Amino acid sequence: MKISEKDVAYVADLAHLELTAEERVRFLRDLNSILDYVDRLNELDTSEVQPMAHVTPSGEDAATLREDILEGLRKSLPHPVALANAPDADGTFFRVPKVIER
Repeated sequence: MKISEKDVAYVADLAHLELTAEERVRFLRDLNSILDYVDRLNELDTSEVQPMAHVTPSGEDAATLREDILEGLRKSLPHPVALANAPDADGTFFRVPKVIER
């Protein structure tokens, strides 16, 4: 499966990205390169490989993850106090300017 310039333009439009002609060409090349690599990986025989639910082992061989450290935690700022510091609020939420035009 190959990605076309039309596919790149379509996805860029969905993501609200404005790509230059050079960027479209680069993304087209990069995405097709990724798909070519996935095709190569799909050629591998994985019939003897056990499916995994996690990337780290479980049970006795489990990786030791750090303990959560509660030291230094403090209560959140009370909601009314946080809103009092806002340049614009409606009593419940912060008001911010619209940043997405479409």
